Amino acid sequence: MTKIAELKQRLMQNPEFRVEYEAADTEFALIEALVRARTHARLSQAELAKRIGTTQSAIARLEAGRVSPSVSTLRRYAEATGAKLKIDIDFDLAS
Repeated sequence: MTKIAELKQRLMQNPEFRVEYEAADTEFALIEALVRARTHARLSQAELAKRIGTTQSAIARLEAGRVSPSVSTLRRYAEATGAKLKIDIDFDLAS
């Protein structure tokens, strides 16, 4: 195991760290999915912005994780890229 993996494993034992890590992991997964949808559609940020009716800088902020998008914004983003928005709430039955 690498030193980074060992550190992560040790830190994940701390419940406060785990909550913060999982929240950040979810945000990064959303950002990655947005960028992947746009690139799969072969759209620039400017082209996507025009389809949605916003500015390129608004798309850049969204893809950088600097804003918390509404479900409506995510839906429009998905539709403009030819993707489908799916929202899932996962829970741990053990807790």
